[in-house]
Amino acid sequence: MALFEFDHVTKSFGGLLAVKELTFSLNPQEIVGLIGPNGAGKTTVFNLVTGMMKPDSGKIRFSDEEITRLAPYQICRRGIARTFQLVRTFNRLTALENVMAGRAYGSMPASHIQQARSEAEQILELTGLSNKRLHPAARLGLVDRKRLEIARALATRPKLLLLDEMFAGLNTAEIDEAIDLVKGIRGSGISLIVVEHVMKVIMGISDRVVVLAVGVKIADGSPEQVVGDEQVIKAYLGKRALC
Repeated sequence: MALFEFDHVTKSFGGLLAVKELTFSLNPQEIVGLIGPNGAGKTTVFNLVTGMMKPDSGKIRFSDEEITRLAPYQICRRGIARTFQLVRTFNRLTALENVMAGRAYGSMPASHIQQARSEAEQILELTGLSNKRLHPAARLGLVDRKRLEIARALATRPKLLLLDEMFAGLNTAEIDEAIDLVKGIRGSGISLIVVEHVMKVIMGISDRVVVLAVGVKIADGSPEQVVGDEQVIKAYLGKRALC
């Protein structure tokens, strides 16, 4: 049974159709890559999932419940968290305080500050930031701020985590470390939808890939199937991507 479903969802902005009749699903502990050219509608999908936008039509379901019209905080409490393409840490707070703030929200929030601190320490250890837990977020480099964004999202105890271009700007070694982190998150029982342009990442972590072009799904299959799809090559990858 699917953990998450988009059922014929459409969203437009004035005369611009951002997502058209989009249907796809996600199974428990599955990683789905969501790819496509700029303007394809990927971030709009994330905004719809998390309640930041409401669809014009269609239904969104999570854990056998329709969440289409719920507010963002209600969706977070049910177990969906996200990161942002532009990192949005609380720069004046330490890394530890950022994650503690996350433990105040989401599924089963911490009941007291000692619990929030203890669990935040564990999450920072998981994400490789334990030795920088007392550093202000503003002093962290790009890689660590991206890790902190993931850590804060994990602090809400999600069942589904949405990652929005978390690998952009990283070098090869950093990408490999980030891939290991994502696989570790899935290993802990969390499902993921990953928006990413770095095809090494998509090929390395995805069980399945959904491809959008101008708001329309043009492919849904294994990474190997998708990269060989003529429509995907024409709309997004280009022939050089297969070399």
